Amino acid sequence: MVLHLVAKICRIISSRIRAANKQSSKRLSLLTSLPKDVIVDIIARVPRCDYPTLSLVSKHFRSLVASPELYTRRSLLGCTEDCLYVLLHDTKTNDQRCYILRRKVSGDRRLVLIPSLPAMPFYGSYVAVGSRIYVFDRTEGAFSIDCRSHTVQPLPSMPIPMHRTVADIIDGKIYVIGDSYCDDGWKKAMVVLNTETQKWEEPAMIKPDIELGETYYYGCVVMAGKMYTRDSDNSFVYEPKEDKWERDEMLNLKDWEFACSVDDVLYYCDRDEKSLRAYDPKQRCWGVVNGLEDLYLLVEIQEWPNIEIVSYSGRLALFFPKSGNSREIWCAEISLEKRQGGETWGQLEWCDHVLTGDFIVEWPGLVSTGNFVSMKSLAVTV
Repeated sequence: MVLHLVAKICRIISSRIRAANKQSSKRLSLLTSLPKDVIVDIIARVPRCDYPTLSLVSKHFRSLVASPELYTRRSLLGCTEDCLYVLLHDTKTNDQRCYILRRKVSGDRRLVLIPSLPAMPFYGSYVAVGSRIYVFDRTEGAFSIDCRSHTVQPLPSMPIPMHRTVADIIDGKIYVIGDSYCDDGWKKAMVVLNTETQKWEEPAMIKPDIELGETYYYGCVVMAGKMYTRDSDNSFVYEPKEDKWERDEMLNLKDWEFACSVDDVLYYCDRDEKSLRAYDPKQRCWGVVNGLEDLYLLVEIQEWPNIEIVSYSGRLALFFPKSGNSREIWCAEISLEKRQGGETWGQLEWCDHVLTGDFIVEWPGLVSTGNFVSMKSLAVTV
C-alpha cells in the first residue's frame, strides 16, 4: 500500500514537473516538510530527465538532485537509467564540448550542452564505466567525469605520456593503447587503470607483441572479455588473461570503424555499402542488420557521413548529420532481434533531429552539420 502510494506520488510529481508551471512548483515545495529520507526515496523514483526542472524548485531540491545519497538510493531501488552523452567538436571555436541527450516537456529529444564541464581533449580517448566517463590524453592527462554531478575529478598521472589513444574496459580494468615517444622514436604502448583502486597497474608499460599502426581513427570494441581494434591495414584482438595479441583475418574483411558491441556482437555503419553490419566473433562471420530501410532513407546524402554508434540499454543509438535545408544532426534508436537462421533484424524505435546548425563543413573523412562534428558518444548509467 505504501509503495503504491509512493509510486502514485512519483507519477504526479513527474507530470507536474513536465508541466513546469508555478502551481506545480508550489506543490513540490510542500514536500520539504517530509523527512529527508522520505524525500530522497520519492525523488529517486522520478525520471532523471526531470531533475533539471526539479532543481529549480528550491536550493534544497537543487542540493538533493546533486547528492550522492540520491544516486545510491536510485541504484538500490533499481531506478537507474542509461543516459547518452555526446562529444561535439565546434568548428567555429575549435572546442570539443560534452552534450547530453535530454527529453523535453514536449517529448522531443535534444542535445543539450553541459556548461559546467570544460572543453574536452580532441585526441583523447573516452570510456564510460557506471556513472563515470574516464578521459585519457597526453596533454590533459587522465581524469574522470562524475555524470551525477557533472564535475571533473583528477586521476593519477599516466605512467607514461601517450598520444592518440584508444581505450576500453574489461573486468573493471581500463586498457589504454596509444603512441609513446621512446629513445628510438614513437612506439605503441599499453597501460592499465584499475577502476576499483583508481590506480595504474604494474608494469607501467606494456609493449604489444605485434606491430600496430594508427588505431586512433578506428577505435576499439570489447567482446567476450577481449579487445578488438584495427589500424589502416589489419584488425587485431587482445586477450588480457594471456597478454596476447593476434590478427583477426575474418574481422579484417570489412573496413569497420566507429563500432560498438551489443551482446558480444560488433556493429558498425558501412559507408560504402550504406548498411548496418554485424560481426559475431563466436561464429566468425559477418552479417547485415535487416529491416532498416526507413533509416537508410533518412541519411539523404550520396556518401554516408561519419556515423557515431553506441550501445544503449541493449539497443543501438546512432548520431548522424542529415543534409538539406534544416542542416540537422539526427539521432536514431534501433532495437535488435536475432531470428531463426541467425539473421539479425533491427527495428527503428524513433528517429529525430537533436541539434540544428547553420552550415556544413567538410573535413577529410568527416562531415559536420552546422558548426559541429560528432566525435564520440557514450552511454552512462545514473
